[in-house]
Amino acid sequence: MHKTFFRSAVLATIMSLILSCFLVLPACNRSPLNPDKPVTITMWHNYGGQMKILMDDLVSEFNRTVGEEEGIIVSVTAIAGSKELHEMLVSSADKQPGALPLPDLTTAYPKTAVLLEQKDLLTDFSEYFSDKELQSYVADFIAEGYLGDEGLYVFPIAKSTELLFVNRTLFDRFADACGYTLEDLNTFEGIARASRDYYDWTDAMTPDIKDDGKAFFMADSLFNQALVGSRQLGTNFLVENEHGNTVRLNTLSDAFLKIWDAYFKSAVMGGIAVFDGYSSDLFKTGDLVCAVGSTAGVLYYPTEVTYADNTQETVDYDYLPFPTYEGGGKVALQRGGGLCITAQNEANQLAASIFVKWFTSPEQNLRFTLSSGYLPVTTEAFNQLFETDLSTLTEGPIAEQLETILQMYDEYQFFFAPYSENYDALQKDYEAALRNEIEAARKVVEPTLNHIDSLSILSDEALKHIQEGES
Repeated sequence: MHKTFFRSAVLATIMSLILSCFLVLPACNRSPLNPDKPVTITMWHNYGGQMKILMDDLVSEFNRTVGEEEGIIVSVTAIAGSKELHEMLVSSADKQPGALPLPDLTTAYPKTAVLLEQKDLLTDFSEYFSDKELQSYVADFIAEGYLGDEGLYVFPIAKSTELLFVNRTLFDRFADACGYTLEDLNTFEGIARASRDYYDWTDAMTPDIKDDGKAFFMADSLFNQALVGSRQLGTNFLVENEHGNTVRLNTLSDAFLKIWDAYFKSAVMGGIAVFDGYSSDLFKTGDLVCAVGSTAGVLYYPTEVTYADNTQETVDYDYLPFPTYEGGGKVALQRGGGLCITAQNEANQLAASIFVKWFTSPEQNLRFTLSSGYLPVTTEAFNQLFETDLSTLTEGPIAEQLETILQMYDEYQFFFAPYSENYDALQKDYEAALRNEIEAARKVVEPTLNHIDSLSILSDEALKHIQEGES
């Protein structure tokens, strides 16, 4: 009887302890966050202008609501352009002299995230988001955040693509004089033809000044143009190397020859701008008519142009789908970075994940994206764009551009760039080599097609350089 009583007493004690754990669950599975002792997480981001204002407002709102309840303070400690932020993160990861310590949370593009992940500095978002939660996001946007076969290291917060920005005011004058229509800009070959005619047309305006025609077109990223163009024409511009996580350029394909032919002639003639910067800068002075650029840059294209003689003019824009190559399919690039958790302790990792969940929820995410040219990342918010009169959600160029983006999502296939260790260096080398070849050709040939037709595609040295991806 004593043994029976003892066993019953022990069982009762065990059951009491188990019940206590259920009633006081936080004590048994204690959260590292405490509202009475909030943790501060540092954040770096690359947003400027209107998006910086939106980010500041949302961070402040989080801190006084969810952050206060959970014991989290988000502190933005660095803001820089995408290129500068990439360099800052790499320097911090390598612990270079004078580099700042890594933040707890940062915006980053996959090419940056790959370098951080190789040093085991990123947190897998799958540890903090359930499968059900992840299913509430646009699948293609989430897929881009997985680095190869590894974890979800880049969480989407705003996505973009590329399209054709057209200064309709300048284009209409040229079109009326030379017989062009907007449909001629549907293909890169059509743009190339218009570029050559535009240069000649503007050059003829000042017969006493030789070769002072203007450029018609520019692509903000020559690398992306080749990357997407190759996909449109049924091949890949980037080919995996046999060793390591690196790629090389496929510059000997028929697709690349077609891409090159539509670019090189018009560029040497002056109809396509060769400029190491953003096309929006040339739009400010009326030195371009159209350009392929990121939808995220819509607010940087000026509605008032100041010409070389200091006269000013208000201009209108059209936003056209990303051009295709003749005979190619409708394919476009999915762009936009995301957030990476670089915190190295449990409390800050959890705090960062809570902020990301709040920031990407439909209400907050729509506010962040709709006035900036980006797309929201949850399925609910994304579908809302298709079901709502866009003029009620946003205004001006954003609404007009969104109409084109949604048209593209109905008609185009989207893909994102593959990840590789040498992607960044390869892109830089390729674009530098192309600019150098154009500048060199302009110095040795007259801007006429008869001479340009006989030029080689690339010099042997430049071709070897960009194929090997040397930095």
